[in-house]
Amino acid sequence: MAITDELSALRESTLADIAAADTTAALETVRVAVLGKSGTLTGYLRSMGSVPKEERAAVGKAVNEARAAVEEALGAAKARLEAAELDAAIDAAAVDVTLPGRAQQMGTRHLINAITDEISEIFLGLGYSVATGPEVETDWYNFTALNAPADHPSRSMQDTFYVRDLSGDTAAVRGESDVLLRTQTSGVQVHAMEDEELPIYVIAPGKVYRRDVADPSHLPQFTQVEGLVVDKNITFGDLKGTLEYFCKHMFGPDRKTRFRAHFFPFTEPSAEADVSCGVCGGTGHTHDGERCRMCKGTGWLEILGCGMVDPNVLEMSNIDPEVYSGFAFGVGVERVACLKYNVPDLRMLLEGDMRFLRQF
Repeated sequence: MAITDELSALRESTLADIAAADTTAALETVRVAVLGKSGTLTGYLRSMGSVPKEERAAVGKAVNEARAAVEEALGAAKARLEAAELDAAIDAAAVDVTLPGRAQQMGTRHLINAITDEISEIFLGLGYSVATGPEVETDWYNFTALNAPADHPSRSMQDTFYVRDLSGDTAAVRGESDVLLRTQTSGVQVHAMEDEELPIYVIAPGKVYRRDVADPSHLPQFTQVEGLVVDKNITFGDLKGTLEYFCKHMFGPDRKTRFRAHFFPFTEPSAEADVSCGVCGGTGHTHDGERCRMCKGTGWLEILGCGMVDPNVLEMSNIDPEVYSGFAFGVGVERVACLKYNVPDLRMLLEGDMRFLRQF
């Protein structure tokens, strides 16, 4: 077979392959097989030197015509296939405007932060200011200045995490270090009594740390809001009225409060405040007569500790207890959140389950 006949046959078969290609990838395969560095038509061009002189003109013309026809067919097919693939991609990505929209999920404040702000707003409305302090505190501010010296038994109730000395003394552990993660925000009250002018009306929200095992009613880290009032002629009646106002604004006007005698080293007299159970309405029983699981049948839920500031605490901050008196209280934010929304387990607030958190 003459070379021109071979070129004619190659041209026809290549045009047929181009017409049969149904994707740009398949079309590229045909192009490489014919016009690539090792392509069949390229091979003819490279072998022109071995063609007899009398046939060289005819063969060269046939090669160029075949190449031009193939390139033209490739260009047309590529434009056609790219347009088809673009249309297919647009169809696949098309949005059905008749479907309901997908709203962006909006974030909200965590319930613990929201309750902290709500407590702060209540006391700001009473004229209090918000004070803050370090989470890593010294023994003096966390215990001693609050009437709990080194040998005081109340320390065992709040045994906590002691911090090693930054100088690198690895022996600075419990009993040898006087730096610790605060167990209460009461240390902020001591700072306030030392630094601020009298009278003092402050609340101190913040994280505190204790060596408690996490269970439905305890956490090793939780958020506390403590309050302090130091002024002339402050009585226990002022404390009761303030906390009753707080409870009714936090839990609702129908909730009742009561005070039970208790002991705290930095207040005297001291009390624990309870609020009536919101699940059973303070009856201790559910509608079907069963004992209320939230309040364990008592009708009351413990909410905070409080009392009149011990004169020793005032004296250690250079405040004359013969002229000034005051009261203090401390409430756990997580506990308030659980009591307000009837959550049975404090740990649920920290597990990050969005199905639970989105309810608030």
